[in-house]
Amino acid sequence: METSPNYFMAAMKVLGALGLLIYGMRMMSEALQKMVGPQLRHILARMTSNRLTGMLTGTAVTCAVQSSSATTVMTVSFVSAGLLTLGQAISVIMGANIGTTLTAWIMSLGYNVDLTAVVFPAFFIGMLLIYKKRHRYVGDFLFGVAFLFLSLVMLSTTGHELDLEHNEDVVRFFASFDTSSHWTILIFLLIGTLITCLVQSSAAVMAITILLCSTGVLPIYLGIALVMGENIGTTATANLAALGAGTEARRAALAHLLFNVFGVFWVLIVFYPFVNMVCHLVGYDPSLSGQTERLPVVLAMFHTCFNVTNTALLIGFIPWMERIVCWLLPSPKEIPQEKFRLQYIQANLVQTPEIAVLQAQKEVKAFATRVHSMFAMVSKMLDETDSKNLPEQYAQVENQENLTDQTEIAIARYLEHVSDDHLSDETKAKIREMLRIVGELESIGDSCRNMARTLSRQEELNLSFDKENQTQMRAMMGLCEAALGQMEVALNSRRSTLDTRETYRIEHEMNQMRQKLRTDNIAAVSDQRYDYAVGTLFDDFVGECEKLGNYVVNVVQARTA
Repeated sequence: METSPNYFMAAMKVLGALGLLIYGMRMMSEALQKMVGPQLRHILARMTSNRLTGMLTGTAVTCAVQSSSATTVMTVSFVSAGLLTLGQAISVIMGANIGTTLTAWIMSLGYNVDLTAVVFPAFFIGMLLIYKKRHRYVGDFLFGVAFLFLSLVMLSTTGHELDLEHNEDVVRFFASFDTSSHWTILIFLLIGTLITCLVQSSAAVMAITILLCSTGVLPIYLGIALVMGENIGTTATANLAALGAGTEARRAALAHLLFNVFGVFWVLIVFYPFVNMVCHLVGYDPSLSGQTERLPVVLAMFHTCFNVTNTALLIGFIPWMERIVCWLLPSPKEIPQEKFRLQYIQANLVQTPEIAVLQAQKEVKAFATRVHSMFAMVSKMLDETDSKNLPEQYAQVENQENLTDQTEIAIARYLEHVSDDHLSDETKAKIREMLRIVGELESIGDSCRNMARTLSRQEELNLSFDKENQTQMRAMMGLCEAALGQMEVALNSRRSTLDTRETYRIEHEMNQMRQKLRTDNIAAVSDQRYDYAVGTLFDDFVGECEKLGNYVVNVVQARTA
């Protein structure tokens, strides 16, 4: 006597397997990004010189990290950070759509090959590697692979247990849909889009589609309609991530949506001939029943043919896509910034530590440029011939110093948030380095404010420096300017090529000049060449210059530690 399957338990198994599938893919993706994250950043940033290389780069990276969403969000973040142009980003996103088809092939393999023999050895080897800290990310990757394959085994087993092809109600339900109607195809396309937007995982929707098709209850035309909807729904991840980002990042995310929508549009026009062509490639006849073992391969083949053809059609029109998204999302009018806002860090774009570190590094460089500009304001005050302008100029410097305080806190909090994640040793070291650097940059801002306040007090106390004082102060400022230039070089150079000898030479010269000027100042006050109050202001100014030089050395040391 045959017993009917327990549909509640079967549904729980399917949901559990889908959760395991999503977790396994995420674990694989994060482990790979931790292992080769810096290399991925350099690949994306450098190997996009033209459309073809950009597309190939997006394909390769997505195949590596097994997540088109991760590649797309990473690309959107790079656009936000100014590392990629919009055109480069679009070509990478096209490649990501091709790369993600590998996931469908892996899933189709899981329904045609018994992966149990791979799962348990992967768990065992992964566990051993995790306990060896040196190779723990390889272990994490193997655990992710094991979870992925185990979920596919569970889905395949549950599909056979359900025996849906012999369930008259289920067969009757799906048979009630007219597969020859474009309206039916459109309805299932919308269902696939909605489900993908809700679960934020195109892999999960693909797994469900393969499960239903492999049991023989879901016609291949409706299954392919779900896959087409998944292609649109998967763009939601990048668009949600870009909501609070800059205009360029939102344009890149919108381009991803338009690219996939256009692909679905032309496929709908030639839907049945195109699907029949794909079926012919794998030797499947849609008009015949049975052959369910080939349906997962048909879905994977369609996914590949769709994305490859769509990319081939549109890769030559990337400039037009740029114009369209720029027209749909015009640049906002320049308005005065009343509220403090970081330039590159977009908290809602933090998806992986590697992206977060990249954004923070760009922000630290922008912070260094800001304090350098602040120093230029102090130099302008020193050259000011009308002392009545000094209070206003000092107010501008003081305002900039307040911004440096806010910048330091904002970057530090962001890095603390990133530190909550599981990080590689290299990423931890970079975060420690940046935390030290932002503290030193804020101290440079304090020194600039103190120098500006010293110059401003001339007008308050009705005092002035003589020509010799001004010449000596300009000499000290010249050394400060050289030191700040070396600091920016250090922040923009690779650690392996960084030469610190010039920085230390400048600091040594500043220390010697500081000692000489202090001695000369005491002698000048003693000889009554100028007032004691002037001598005090002069000594304070020169002392702050020396402090600034020390802070610069600390920044450079942090880069070489």
